[in-house]
Amino acid sequence: MPESVPAPSPRFVHVLLALIVGQIGLHATMAGVRMAAPLQALRDGHSAWSVGVLLALYAAAPVLLSLPAGRMTDRLGYHRPVRIAVGLALFGALLALLSTFIDGASRFAVLCVSAAFVGSGANMGLIVIQRTAGQAVRNSTERLRMFSWLGIAPSLSNVIGPVAAGFMIDAGGFRAAYALLLALPLLTWWCARRIPVEPARQPRADGEPPLRSRDLLAAPSMKRLLSVNWLLSACWDVHAFAVPILGFQRGFSASTIGLILGSFTLSISAVRLLIPLWAHRMHEVKVLRGAMVATGAVFALYPLAHSPWLMGGCALLLGLTLGSVQPMIMSTLHQLTPEGRYGEAIAFRSMVMNASSTAMPLVFGAAGTALGAAALFWMMGAAVASGSWLARRLPSGATAHTPSRGDRA
Repeated sequence: MPESVPAPSPRFVHVLLALIVGQIGLHATMAGVRMAAPLQALRDGHSAWSVGVLLALYAAAPVLLSLPAGRMTDRLGYHRPVRIAVGLALFGALLALLSTFIDGASRFAVLCVSAAFVGSGANMGLIVIQRTAGQAVRNSTERLRMFSWLGIAPSLSNVIGPVAAGFMIDAGGFRAAYALLLALPLLTWWCARRIPVEPARQPRADGEPPLRSRDLLAAPSMKRLLSVNWLLSACWDVHAFAVPILGFQRGFSASTIGLILGSFTLSISAVRLLIPLWAHRMHEVKVLRGAMVATGAVFALYPLAHSPWLMGGCALLLGLTLGSVQPMIMSTLHQLTPEGRYGEAIAFRSMVMNASSTAMPLVFGAAGTALGAAALFWMMGAAVASGSWLARRLPSGATAHTPSRGDRA
């Protein structure tokens, strides 16, 4: 007879829904402002380079604030840090709204400051929410389910924020769009009531050596996992960068290129809906290794797909491989992290991803200009497939042998 799937507890469901809606409130705000602000800057006559600087600030500012945010979350738990995240996002959205009352060059400066605050608020909220998710489970299967369901929130946010902002811009202008986005972080604040209050961590005793970041990085396999995370994160950036170029070179319309990218997002959401059904049978390290090899294979095939249908098929396959990665990495990260430093470990992961999203498009731009989009796919595919040895050297049997906080209780 087939193995039964353990039912989630009511507490698990309540916390999960609160965290999903909470993340949507902050991430959709950033996604909406990130779509509207560059469009406003372009309509004001700013150059594409200026818009690139504006977009980079959404990822660059969180690189500086991630580590303090992670440490604060470890020390204070969920509620106070998430209120700070909501305040940062609200202030950033308010600045974007105020920019509509300003004329001249100062408007662009206000939009840049707004980008830094909105990006920092969304990133801090992500760290707080992911740490709480890992701590709110009873066992390793629930942890994997939690991160898989939670991984759907960014996909929904990237639809809700830009679509809502776009409709409001057409209906009432940028001022109306920013006013709507200003209300979204309040969803996160409202949902925080459903999250149990975590006892504050006891202060360190006198004479006890301070916690250092390099000690956390020295934890067994931590650097290896972050390197795997960086390789897979770069694959997302390559795909988003190179598919439009490859499609343009082959004469595809903008709508066709958009459908190819949309099929990638659809596939990611589908695999994250399916993972919870099989979470009790999955082994994180094996899935990571398989995903890296499969991603390398899809990247090798992408430049050889000359029709929109074949490129769309590659996008669907790539969504299945990369979509399965985030829950596995987050679950493994919690298993590898020393007790009481989960927020700091998630902050390191966030720094890696934001730094990659800031710097890698510049690298891809230079490489793509010199070698072409096809070469980008082949080089990244070779890198991620050969990098699977890093995942192979992660501790095996982590799910079965590493107890979660609930298992120990």
